[in-house]
Amino acid sequence: MKGYLITEYIKPASLKLQDIPEPVAKGPNDVIVEVHSGGLNYFDILQVQGKYQNQPPFPWVPGTEFAGTIARSSPLPKGCPFKVGDRVFGGSQGAYAERMLCDWRSLQKIPDGMSFDEAASLTITWPTSHEALVGRGQLKPGEWVLVHAAAGGVGLVAVQIAKALGGKVIATAGSQDKLDVCKQYGADVLVNYRSDDWQKQVMQATGGKGVDVVFDPVGLVQKSLKVIAWKGRIVVVGFAAGSIEKIPMNLVLLKNISLVGVHWGAYLKREPKQVPVVWKELLELYQKGALKPVLYSTIFPFGALATGLAAIEDRSSYGKVILKIKEDTRARL
Repeated sequence: MKGYLITEYIKPASLKLQDIPEPVAKGPNDVIVEVHSGGLNYFDILQVQGKYQNQPPFPWVPGTEFAGTIARSSPLPKGCPFKVGDRVFGGSQGAYAERMLCDWRSLQKIPDGMSFDEAASLTITWPTSHEALVGRGQLKPGEWVLVHAAAGGVGLVAVQIAKALGGKVIATAGSQDKLDVCKQYGADVLVNYRSDDWQKQVMQATGGKGVDVVFDPVGLVQKSLKVIAWKGRIVVVGFAAGSIEKIPMNLVLLKNISLVGVHWGAYLKREPKQVPVVWKELLELYQKGALKPVLYSTIFPFGALATGLAAIEDRSSYGKVILKIKEDTRARL
């Protein structure tokens, strides 16, 4: 089969499609998925270079988010609710290949009416944003939410969820085009974080009070301390800027704020009962039309993984960048 195989750490630009071994089920809960679409992430760029906190042993296939069908070659473990041909999405190492191995317990059924491309955008972005705002940020109706990098994959989901929960959203992005996308998905106030006075703009928008919740997938905690309200909550989602901040903790004390993190990838192991709760709420929002997948305008063909990752790295993309691994052979259900 075709796929990407990492045998040594390389630059993303060196990724090449090649013939790789078929996956073989080994564990009692393993299934094989015929991958149709893969969701690209910033951490893919780090992982193939050996710079990510989770590094599989060589050789390994990159990619984590995917959507596809249960393959004909797949075993069907005891208790597995899926059958051959069922449309599923999930997250597991090895998504950038025609077929991959995963634990059936990490899979979700693709909702009727949703494409494989759309479903491949969900596994990390949707629950991360939901748990960040609801579980960790404790967002309440009427509160102000500052969403950094709001045109990104998790950012646009956070904008939509915050609005669905009754929040007032200030979206930051680095260009007018990206801010226009944020407006399209519900942001109330638009701020270009490249502006020298972006903090002043945030304070003006909130009437001098500051924001109640900061959603930060970038690494802007220190700068956000100047715009956080009394008893505000800053949620650390990631470090897309590339550096780990050193925070002046005296400001955390003086403003009586909470500084928390969210690591959705660890929930299946550490808090498994929370996973179906979050997905139930997310899919209810989807069914109501309050939450929609947002895909970058260019869907990259299977052989163009390097180009797709470059669009993330140079910040020219918005929403979720998708790799088309197999063309859909039937219409949406």
